[in-house]
Amino acid sequence: MTDSKRRGGLKVASAVLGGVLVLSACSGGDDEDAAAGSSKTSQAQIDEAAAKEVSKARIVISPKNGATNASINNAAKVTVTDGTLTEVTMTTNEGTPVEGTLSADGKSWKPDVPLERSTTYKISATAKDAAGLEAHENASFTTVSPANSFIGNFTPEDGSTVGVGMPVSINFNKAITDRKAVQSGITVTSSSGQEVVGHWFNSQRLDFRPDQYWAEDSTVTLKLALDGVEGAEGVYGVQQKTVTFKIGRNQVSTVDAAAKTMTITQDGKTVKTIPISAGSPQNPTYNGQMVISEKFKETRMNGATVGFTDDDGKGEYDIKDVPHAMRLSTSGTFIHGNYWGPDSVFGSANTSHGCVGLNDVKGAGDPNQPAAWFYNNSLIGDVVIVKNSKDTTIKPDNGLNGWNLDWAQWKAGSAV
Repeated sequence: MTDSKRRGGLKVASAVLGGVLVLSACSGGDDEDAAAGSSKTSQAQIDEAAAKEVSKARIVISPKNGATNASINNAAKVTVTDGTLTEVTMTTNEGTPVEGTLSADGKSWKPDVPLERSTTYKISATAKDAAGLEAHENASFTTVSPANSFIGNFTPEDGSTVGVGMPVSINFNKAITDRKAVQSGITVTSSSGQEVVGHWFNSQRLDFRPDQYWAEDSTVTLKLALDGVEGAEGVYGVQQKTVTFKIGRNQVSTVDAAAKTMTITQDGKTVKTIPISAGSPQNPTYNGQMVISEKFKETRMNGATVGFTDDDGKGEYDIKDVPHAMRLSTSGTFIHGNYWGPDSVFGSANTSHGCVGLNDVKGAGDPNQPAAWFYNNSLIGDVVIVKNSKDTTIKPDNGLNGWNLDWAQWKAGSAV
């Protein structure tokens, strides 16, 4: 009986214990819910507080991080909205700093100079919003490589004064397949209001000129907006610049190979007539309109460089100090002083290998010589017309001699 009571007591105890356990479990549930509620409230407060600490300023760096073939002129830029930039640093991958300018309103920044090709740059920017909270952004990009870019070497030079026949001639260092896109990125205008049109001689040469010679005393402006222009598949332009040059007085010189004279006019009036010696019957001078493209007080002329060789392969002539030489063609036609020929040939006999010779002295030291006068009174871009020669008309792309195409032919070579 005692055992029975004892077992009954254990059962009661178990029941009580079970009750305690149940009660404990219920009680424990309330505590956890309370704790959880407390925890949720606390996290919301944290999130709210954290949100209040995030800057509203939004920084954008161009080009985007990891970009390649970026422009060297216009690509790099930092802008911000809902804030102002406080610091921007730009360096090459090696750490060389790039100077830049922050806009007056603090909303943008850009480098002061064009970037280098095939170079990786890093930009780090900091901005603040109205509450003074900072935002940060970083990016790295690589500029276009020489292999993936093209440039145009142009003439005449910026700020120069040239003759009325001087075209704008651009020679690209890579073949251009999208001629329309490239020509559309180039404009040539004159203060005279003359219409100016481009003409492609080949995939790498584009010249511009008006119908008639440039108006005297006018100003010509060349604008290259080729940055980012795709001239061929995967090959982009990098130039962005403006060039201006002045047109001088209107001087045109006419060589009559049959009469062996040259008549120089300025603004339509004859100012001088000079006896000359043009190309011999075996080597006549080209006919046509030619433009002076280079001037040398003295220069060397070797026949071997232009195909005049003897049986031993040596030049038929090699004169190391030709005075007052001015180039008329790429193939070697010059108008120049001649000191080695007798005075009697000028005005009476054509004796050269295709050049136009004027009487001169060795050393180019006598300003009273006809060649010296003509040299001193000529500009790059002046026109020299040769007529009555036994040779053909010079090809328009042999030198700066596109004037040998009429206006319709010239315009037919435009891509726009």
